[in-house]
Amino acid sequence: MLTAWVEQLLGFASGALEAIRANEHYPTMMAWARSEGVEHCGGSLDLAQALAPLIWNQTPLVRRGFDAEPLAEPNRDEPCWCDSGRLYRDCCARVEMPSVIPEHLMWMLSLREWRGETLKAALESRKAPAQALLEAGIVSAESGNNGRAQQILESLFAGERDWEALEEQIEPAFEILVDLYQERGFHRKRAALVERVMTDGPGFLRGAALERLCLMHLDSGDLASAREAFQSAQRTLPDSPSLAYIEAMVLLHEGNVGKARQRAAFWWRRLSRQHHLDPDQLEFIAELADDPQAALAEQVIHSEEVLSGPLTALQALLHTQQRPPRLELAHSEEEALLYEPSSRETSLYSGWADACEVEIDEDAALGFLGDPWVTAPQWLQALCANPEWLDAPRVMQALTLALASRFGSLPWMVDTFFTPLAERYGFWLGQLEDAGGTFSWHDADNATLLRTGLALVIGMERGAGQDARKLAQRLLALDQEDSLGLRELVIDQLLREGRDEQALTVSEQGPEGTEMLGVQMGRVLALYRLSRRDDALAVLREVCSSNPYILPILCEDRPRPARLGDDMPEPGTRAEAWQYRQLMRDQWVVSDGALDWLSQQRRSLS
Repeated sequence: MLTAWVEQLLGFASGALEAIRANEHYPTMMAWARSEGVEHCGGSLDLAQALAPLIWNQTPLVRRGFDAEPLAEPNRDEPCWCDSGRLYRDCCARVEMPSVIPEHLMWMLSLREWRGETLKAALESRKAPAQALLEAGIVSAESGNNGRAQQILESLFAGERDWEALEEQIEPAFEILVDLYQERGFHRKRAALVERVMTDGPGFLRGAALERLCLMHLDSGDLASAREAFQSAQRTLPDSPSLAYIEAMVLLHEGNVGKARQRAAFWWRRLSRQHHLDPDQLEFIAELADDPQAALAEQVIHSEEVLSGPLTALQALLHTQQRPPRLELAHSEEEALLYEPSSRETSLYSGWADACEVEIDEDAALGFLGDPWVTAPQWLQALCANPEWLDAPRVMQALTLALASRFGSLPWMVDTFFTPLAERYGFWLGQLEDAGGTFSWHDADNATLLRTGLALVIGMERGAGQDARKLAQRLLALDQEDSLGLRELVIDQLLREGRDEQALTVSEQGPEGTEMLGVQMGRVLALYRLSRRDDALAVLREVCSSNPYILPILCEDRPRPARLGDDMPEPGTRAEAWQYRQLMRDQWVVSDGALDWLSQQRRSLS
């Protein structure tokens, strides 16, 4: 009965709102209630007439600056406010409503209906009830109206509001707004919202913000800040089950698979004693304790909604694929190695291109001329139906680039997609190594194979660092010009593995005058660890002359972040220094006395 009443109420209120917006006067709305409103009340004229004044009294009117124009409820012996001509006691006072009408209902419906300047003015009036903003924002997001949802939820989190009163729903609203900022590229707004909630929000919401902050740091590769945010969240919400997931993510980003399994088991034992916990959450934590990488990978795939099935099919395909056919290679007169696609490979790629509809950006190391995931449902299904397409290196290139763009920052996705692709690619790479000769990016269609290798390195870097480093070193041996900028990655990984001598050797190789900041700072750190402080200082002076921001950004505990775009930061910029901090500051922290030594040099060089 109650469900039927809610449907009746929403139908009546929506129709009444449309009638009110025609001229925003009470008689017009009452005329609608007697004629059309009766249909929403099961044919009951009495219910329609009794409901109409209650709806009118809470409806915000544009002509009144978004205030309502409420009628005073009549005394029992006064004429009824529905204009029926009867006394109130003999009319609407006799009608019993099935439930209380929410006071924010008409504001909520109005926020879903207003557009453009009217919606903007309504939100700026600050008269909308918080519950109306919350519900209208969530409904708009669920229906795909992301711009409207963002606009409404921003108003909810602006100014002074009693967030405690909305405890049941304010957290999902916060999560939705953070996700909207992420999807729509409003990274500064996202950071500002998280910071404000951590500063001013109630405890339960601060914990959610800290969890989000931790995930934001993981996405950017700032592991030290991610762990700090996790520890703060743990102090704020010690019994939050989401902490189990987040700690597993942090540990996997740090490369501690065994520790991730142990900590998940700890969380399961702790949370299983709390009988109010959702059984599905507890089961997932148990799966984390068994195999954290597989559990998180499965969660990622199943969260992709329309892509869940196709991605699962792709996973199965990649794990059953045989080795690819050999490439057709040639040598130039200068003994340079050349790859050109065969007629079969060209034909196979043509089928892929028809399904994907988005081409590779041939002028960039990585990237497409559009978003390949817009058409992903069709190309995933087509690829699984035509597995022979993977015999074409250009298809391998496109698939690997697409997967790296979506999953390359998630270490638990390595075994799912990148490891089987790397095994397949390794056969071609071995063929290149056996053929001998240099393999330049600029010759023939060599860039296709090199770009595929770079995408695999990026896809495996966080989840299988040593494998990524070994693949990068094999590519460097072929492409001695380092067209892909892999030398920096190799040095970073060698330093993480404690191979300081090897890191120093790699940093001193390669063409002169093309060294990136990461290569130079990698040399400084390797020299410092090898106790060659004078040599380290000499290189550091060169670094500071080319990028004066590196020491302040690396030494300070909380420097102001720099905004990073999709492309590599320009040399010598603050963004370049910030990117290096995110990637490698943790290695300076764990190197005994290294940050103190840098701080001393900062003072002496300033």
